[in-house]
Amino acid sequence: MSFAFNNPDKLSPATASRILEVAASMGYRPHPVARMLTQRHTMSIGVVTPQSLATAFANRFFGQLSEGIALVAEEAGYALAFIAPERGSLSAALDRATVDGLLAIGLPATYPEIDRLRSAGIPLVQVDSTALPDSPSIMVDDEGGAYSSAAHILDLGHRDVLTVVIAPAAPFPPGPNHGVGPDRLRGYQRAFVDRGLEFPRARIIEATPSIDGGARALTEAWAAGMRPTAVVAMSDAIAFGVMAGARSLGLRVPADLSIIGFDDVDMAVLTDPPLTTVNQPVRAKGEAAMRLLLDLVAHRDVDPLQVRTMPTRLIVRGSTGPPP
Repeated sequence: MSFAFNNPDKLSPATASRILEVAASMGYRPHPVARMLTQRHTMSIGVVTPQSLATAFANRFFGQLSEGIALVAEEAGYALAFIAPERGSLSAALDRATVDGLLAIGLPATYPEIDRLRSAGIPLVQVDSTALPDSPSIMVDDEGGAYSSAAHILDLGHRDVLTVVIAPAAPFPPGPNHGVGPDRLRGYQRAFVDRGLEFPRARIIEATPSIDGGARALTEAWAAGMRPTAVVAMSDAIAFGVMAGARSLGLRVPADLSIIGFDDVDMAVLTDPPLTTVNQPVRAKGEAAMRLLLDLVAHRDVDPLQVRTMPTRLIVRGSTGPPP
C-alpha cells in the first residue's frame, strides 16, 4: 500500500484508485517518517534564531515576521520548525532538526557557530543578515530608516539623546559589515554627523529587544544620572519598554521625553501616545524570504549572491515633539 501512496504515478489510475479505496476502508495511513524517507523530503522548514524562543516570541516583530513566513509555507504544504540554540549551542539544535531548508533570522557575522550553518549542506536564506556570503538575503534599508529616525529627533531640536540598541551592541564606531545592529547604528551616527553634532558613545546603551529590556534600559540610565530629552530605540519592543519606564519615573511622553522606535509593528498605533517609528514591511519580508527559500528547495534558478533590500519610511505619531 505504501507504494501506492508514495508512487501513484507508477501505477495505472484504476489500480492506484482501487488500492487507495481499500486502504481507506481499512483505516490505513502511511507512516509519516517512512513516507518522508521514501520521498526524501520532510516538508518542513527550519526557522533559525540567534536568541531563545522565549525571547523571540516575546517580540511582536518576530510574531509578524513569522506570520508572513507561515502564510507562504502553509500555502505550499510546509510545516515550520523553530530552531534556537540548545543550551547555548546552535550545532546541537541543528543536529536534531530534520528540515528541507533553513531561514536564518538576524544572525550576525560574529556569531560563534556561523560555520555550522555554512556547512549544513541544505538550502538556506538569510533574513536581516548577510553573514553567509554564499546564501541569498532579504534585508530592509536599516541604515536609511535609522538615519530618518535620528534626523527627526535632531530636527525637532533635541540634543541630549539616548540611543538604545539591541543587545549585543554592534562595535562602535560601526564598521562596514551589514546587519541590523551595525546598519542602524551607522544610520544614527550619520544623522548626527550631517548636522555637525557628536554622536557620543556614552549615550549608547544596549537592551534585550523586549518591553522589559527597554524599561530597564531607561530606568538604569536615569539612575546613572542621565537626563535625555529624547530616546531613539532600535526596535519598537524596546521603545514600548522605554514608554513604560518613563511612566514609572513620572515622565510625560512627549512633553518630558520624546521616544521613537523602529519596525512599526501593529501595536505601535495602540500605545498612549501612539508611537513614532520607522516602518518596515515585516510580514512582506517574511513572505519574500519564504518564497525565495522554496525556490531553492525546488532547485529553481536562484542567484546565491542575491541581496534584496526592501524600503523603510518614517511614521510620525504622537510620541515625539520638541524638547521641554
